[in-house]
Amino acid sequence: MKKIILIIAILVVLVLIGVVAFGEYKAHFEKIQNPIATIEVENYGTIKVELYPKIAPNTVSNFIKLSNNEFYDGLTFHRIIKDFMIQGGDPLGDGTGSPVLSDIRDDIEKDSTEDVAYAIEGEMAYNGHKENKLKFEEGILAMARSSYTSLSPDLAEESYNSAGCQFFITTQDSTNLNGLYCGFGKVIEGMDVVRSIAETEIKTAEEGEDGEENTSSSSEESTPVNPPVITSIRVETFGVDYGTPKTLEPFDSSAWLMDYYRNSGLVVE
Repeated sequence: MKKIILIIAILVVLVLIGVVAFGEYKAHFEKIQNPIATIEVENYGTIKVELYPKIAPNTVSNFIKLSNNEFYDGLTFHRIIKDFMIQGGDPLGDGTGSPVLSDIRDDIEKDSTEDVAYAIEGEMAYNGHKENKLKFEEGILAMARSSYTSLSPDLAEESYNSAGCQFFITTQDSTNLNGLYCGFGKVIEGMDVVRSIAETEIKTAEEGEDGEENTSSSSEESTPVNPPVITSIRVETFGVDYGTPKTLEPFDSSAWLMDYYRNSGLVVE
């Protein structure tokens, strides 16, 4: 009886060793194909982007969920800066929009009390993700984010963790962005389409009510006259499930300002 138990134990150990060895073999010799995003832009063409889940797994997961849930269909490239980048993916079309949880989760009912806006952690070096060493060359896909450091230099972390759905593609090398923004992919086809979008006519400074040019406006000239429309974005994952992204509660800059003014004695209760 003891011999039988011993033989069984040896067989179990051998099976376990085999399973571990097979896993190691797959990890070393079986290359997993990176996801490929196909961005169709009305009247412009197709852009294909290779995504990099190894350096920005949560960001890639978020982009895949939004894309394959048809979130980006019909949105626009609302911000274009020639010789720098094209930015899109805002549901409001003006740079202030955010995604909500039902855009990425099936267990949240649309427009329910749980269906609130969300942000994701910025997976870049300045935010503690040293493994993301992607350089901002031409054609890098990255997450757009807010910058709250104009309110206070202490709000760098809140700025780094403010991305949600808006993204941009660089049209030339922009090494000043290295480590400060989360790059998570690169254009592999259709860079000519990106450059064509970057040539879109941009609105000049807004005119005042009296018809005179509003010279007091400090906003950059980056709003397209006719914003290019994203027909669709779909991501081929080659059978890999990249899961549901981890989310954060967005930073409320209005509440922060109110508290700041209140603590400074500038708001009377």
